Amino acid sequence: MVGLSAPGRGGLAFVAGPDSYDACMGTRELEGIAGPLYALPYGEFVAARTAAAKDVSAIGLTSAEQRALAAEVRALPKPSVAAWAVNMLAAHSPEILRELAGLGTSMQAAQDALDAAALRRLAQERRQLLAGAVKTAHALAAQQGRAISASVATEVEQTLRAATADPGAAAAVQSGCLLRALSADGVDVVDLAGAVAVPGSHAAAVTATGTGSARETATVRGTEPAAGARAGEPAARAADRGKAAGGKSTEQPRLRAVGQARVAPTPSAVERARAGLEGAEEAAAEADEEARRAAAELAAATAESTRLADEARELRRRLDVAETELKGARKRHELAAALAQQTARAADRQRRKEVLARERVLRLGNTPEG
Repeated sequence: MVGLSAPGRGGLAFVAGPDSYDACMGTRELEGIAGPLYALPYGEFVAARTAAAKDVSAIGLTSAEQRALAAEVRALPKPSVAAWAVNMLAAHSPEILRELAGLGTSMQAAQDALDAAALRRLAQERRQLLAGAVKTAHALAAQQGRAISASVATEVEQTLRAATADPGAAAAVQSGCLLRALSADGVDVVDLAGAVAVPGSHAAAVTATGTGSARETATVRGTEPAAGARAGEPAARAADRGKAAGGKSTEQPRLRAVGQARVAPTPSAVERARAGLEGAEEAAAEADEEARRAAAELAAATAESTRLADEARELRRRLDVAETELKGARKRHELAAALAQQTARAADRQRRKEVLARERVLRLGNTPEG
């Protein structure tokens, strides 16, 4: 590493191919630098990136390679706040992202099997997982000294939802080097252009323990992997190996909880369309629920804003009245002070007259009458 240490990242590792230098903006060294950088508190990224670029000489590359790597490190973009919050999940709570990715696999299996009941159950589970993940992101961001606004929290939820809809998005989210929020429309694949700091690394990102073997994932989600699947090997790849070895796929029906003992026949286009419609209806229902919740929050915020504005107007009115009364009191005080001064002067004059009159009486009393 280059003067950086990554926090607990759940065993996140990167696999680079022979031409990874061109495909991934550099070699494994760049990925090794980028990972810890994107796991830092949001405000420390720029300074740490500069320090890391200066410290590439410690890696032991040639001068030309050091210059190239330093340039690539300096070019690493700063993530958006929402992407940074997701990176905090990857750095400190990777099990949440693995669970969401596994849930997405199960939802795809349920749709392939045309199992509407399983889709509804998994959609409910996704809502719960997303709510918990966003709450955890709030807590992690606060621990790192930055609060997440409501709009950022919405982007975090959209990104995590996209991770359940597309395996590429799930890998990008788990890479820990996300640069921007993601979104899924339920039809097209998630757009990952410019979404990851080291392009290509998200496609090769794996965990030391994996997301669980195909059989482990199936046990958690109620699915059955392909026979002969190796630990950490995707079921689809295991099925391909089964075809190559025995001439046909040995993959068992997905969604074991449905109780299918045989591989279901290939669904017709109409059946697939119906399954897609049910999934879309479920997604639309979720969106409606979120819209209602957002509308309720907006109404509450509007009411609170109106109340505070009314209070502010009342306070300004009372302040104006108080200032007017204060001006009147000051004027009365000035008049009273002037009157008191005049009265004091008049009293002094009367006292002097009294003294003079008393002296005159005394003089006249001491003078013999003529």
